[in-house]
Amino acid sequence: MKSPRLLVFDCDGVLFDSREANRAYYEEICRALGRPPLTEEELHYVHMHTAEESVRYLFRELPEKLEAALAYQKNLPYEKFLPYMRMEPGLKEFLEWARKRFLLAISTNRTTTMGRLLEIYGLEKYFDLVMTALKSPRPKPHPQALTVILEHFRVSPRETLYIGDSEVDLRLCRSVGVPLVAYRNPQLPADFHVSSYPELRALLSSLPEEE
Repeated sequence: MKSPRLLVFDCDGVLFDSREANRAYYEEICRALGRPPLTEEELHYVHMHTAEESVRYLFRELPEKLEAALAYQKNLPYEKFLPYMRMEPGLKEFLEWARKRFLLAISTNRTTTMGRLLEIYGLEKYFDLVMTALKSPRPKPHPQALTVILEHFRVSPRETLYIGDSEVDLRLCRSVGVPLVAYRNPQLPADFHVSSYPELRALLSSLPEEE
């Protein structure tokens, strides 16, 4: 593969470690509705899916509480949980290097919090386009958001790399034909694997300009 023109990033687990923020957010909903805390399997699920999908999954065995849980979630501001988020080490340094060489975009199943998150951590200037589940009615792994990004920049799937960490990202990339870099997930059957942003920079630097 030659050096890409466009890098597309997932958010949770790639730009930020959001595990504890997600745990705190969804466990507040569970407490309010009298449901036990999340299992590790449930925490893994909410990491990859939209808020509505996650609440429906968490209350799949409590249908009588589902509508109340969805209403509670819609009125629970995620912003108060943003302090639990941890930016990945070396991210800003990588973005400073990368924005001089590549087009940069985000495709995430986050909804209302993505813009505020980028603002809080001073990352807005690095990304040319941010696609959230609000902007794309069909969340990942549906290809809509990623297809919109490719069309916006007029680049082909083979001129793009997607940096993700989940099975949802893998299904997305396979449906569109975009190579996947698995971030800190060596078990994911991706095209490339990295465990840090210095490793991602080294990978990109090793790709030839022409095939």
